[in-house]
Amino acid sequence: MNKRRRRLVAAFLFVMLAATHCALAQGQEAKPGEAKPAAETPPAPAPKEESSVTDHQVRIGGQTIAYKATAATVLLKNDKEEPIALVYSTAYTKSDVKDLSARPLAFLYNGGPGSSSVWLHMGSFSPKRVSTANADYTAGPPFQLNDNPFSLLDKADLVFIDPVGTGFSHAVGKAQNKDFWGITQDVHSLAQFIHTYVSRNDRWNSPKFLIGESYGTFRSVALCNYLLQHDNMQFNGIVLVSNVLDLSTISFPPGQDLAYILHAPTYAAVAWYHKVLKDRPADLTAFLADARKFATGEYAAALMKGAALSDAAKAEMAKKLARYTGLSEEYLIRANLRVNEPQFAMELQRMRGLTTGRLDARFSGPTPDLLSEYAQSDPQSDAISGAFVSAFNSYVRNELKFGQDKVYYPQAEFNGAQWDFKQGGGFGFPGAPNVEPDLVQALISNPHLRVEVENGYFDLATPFLGTEYTMDHLDGLPANLRANITLKYYEAGHMMYVLESELAKLKANVAAFIDGVSKP
Repeated sequence: MNKRRRRLVAAFLFVMLAATHCALAQGQEAKPGEAKPAAETPPAPAPKEESSVTDHQVRIGGQTIAYKATAATVLLKNDKEEPIALVYSTAYTKSDVKDLSARPLAFLYNGGPGSSSVWLHMGSFSPKRVSTANADYTAGPPFQLNDNPFSLLDKADLVFIDPVGTGFSHAVGKAQNKDFWGITQDVHSLAQFIHTYVSRNDRWNSPKFLIGESYGTFRSVALCNYLLQHDNMQFNGIVLVSNVLDLSTISFPPGQDLAYILHAPTYAAVAWYHKVLKDRPADLTAFLADARKFATGEYAAALMKGAALSDAAKAEMAKKLARYTGLSEEYLIRANLRVNEPQFAMELQRMRGLTTGRLDARFSGPTPDLLSEYAQSDPQSDAISGAFVSAFNSYVRNELKFGQDKVYYPQAEFNGAQWDFKQGGGFGFPGAPNVEPDLVQALISNPHLRVEVENGYFDLATPFLGTEYTMDHLDGLPANLRANITLKYYEAGHMMYVLESELAKLKANVAAFIDGVSKP
């Protein structure tokens, strides 16, 4: 072999060895006619918690309170230690507290299900509160966010939580927001958040409270019992704002009359407020006591007869029902004495061209279709939502220095997904979701637990008689523990705190409740 040929062979062998080495380095041998494997996608960066801490002060009850506001996310993980969600909260903690065991801690959230905590946050107990018109549409922007003299910060540190899929909270890793949308899933995620917060901030020995609104009351009861049974975390008290523990009390399924009975006194309160009653009584409290007696007595007895109720008896009952509800006798007869909540909201002020508010029936709004059977919107939500959401979006970015490049979701965007209302256990056929057994178990396991329920007379969404019925039907609760439950009432709606005079009353009641059950 001549010298030139030896050089060519050596060069060929070098190229082949280099190609083989490259293929092996990629974990596979190169094959003729086979395309090169694509480069592997680098793994996504691990989700990280974020936090912004700012210092502030507020004047409450004649004293100036210095506090820290912590806007932050907490990472949740599954049993395999894989990240599944970042949960956002805004925590307000009094500065320079030396003994945390003497400082109460409250966790707050709204309901929906699928709502952020923006409503309680911007309207009730935080150090800041947005100003809105009383029972009317709030003008603006710009909306006014002011120091809140009715904040609970003088009594407790406050942590406002946005459940996954709301606010800045969202699923991460392989999880999706919808994985957290269900009774059990929701409780487990918030329980992990609370456990993490309490542990990181040395609050295990602090007096602890849950304050939830609407579905948040349902959540609070299940959450309190879960944390007690699963983590041995004991709470001093639960504040239930606009309560619903048994969803059958606010449902109107065919053939079931309970919700009609429980809504009747609220219909009476709303008719009284809008002055549509004949011979309107002066004393609301006395009138509602009479309405309760009528609803659970004569009216309930008539509905129980069903089709066996004679035409003459139906006409007589329609006449009595009209005196309480402000609806016409003719309408009530056509409705077979059964008017559900959206029908009532539509019918009560139809002749005025107005729809009555659902969450707060003191609000009214124009009716676009006077022939519609059902209310097409909630005037209360229309009247205040823009102010609440806009004020918070400005506040969290400018004062709390968080979320500049993020989207805050006031409500979850379900996009066809549905809340999973299934509950474990039970007997017989599935019924309406009900956490009354959780409350009974929590009270028996912790007989020092106290519960206070805040009820708005003009709340069509969660009627006050429904709460009274629920608390009177806690099956298995010993008689001595029934005294652990207290009910309070307000001349306002579901969000009674939007009316400043009732917020003052709410603050006084909850502050006294926290004081009363925080001391050893």
